[in-house]
Amino acid sequence: MKTWQIVGLIVGVAVIAFGYYTISPLFITITMDEADPSAGGARGSFASVIGTDGHPASGAVRIIEADGKKYIRYENFKTINGPDIYVYLANDLDATEFVNLGRVKATEGNVNYEIPAGVNAAEYRYAMVWCRAFGVLFNYADISAL
Repeated sequence: MKTWQIVGLIVGVAVIAFGYYTISPLFITITMDEADPSAGGARGSFASVIGTDGHPASGAVRIIEADGKKYIRYENFKTINGPDIYVYLANDLDATEFVNLGRVKATEGNVNYEIPAGVNAAEYRYAMVWCRAFGVLFNYADISAL
């Protein structure tokens, strides 16, 4: 095999691997129905989930408290999957200042994300799903009025 053929093979494999990494999650749906930690207590207000271009989403976000802990709760949530996506609390839609609540657990359903002790959710305007690998906003909810 000639050098250019080896290089071509390596590049081809890299392109296929990258394509699989970025595209395959779009075809994977993860459904979860976590119980409301507040045991269905006072419903309170909620914020609507808003998708971005190319990343449709729907559902609602609430901030709830139970057993001395606070949670961001996504209800009737639906989004597309993607590589390396996380839930953040952030002050702007560019996530220049944020608190990482962890990897997205599910792309559909009712899901809870614990807010770390010492973090005041009222100091953040948005709950968002962010693709860390590509720095892309998938969806968000304006929680400033909650």
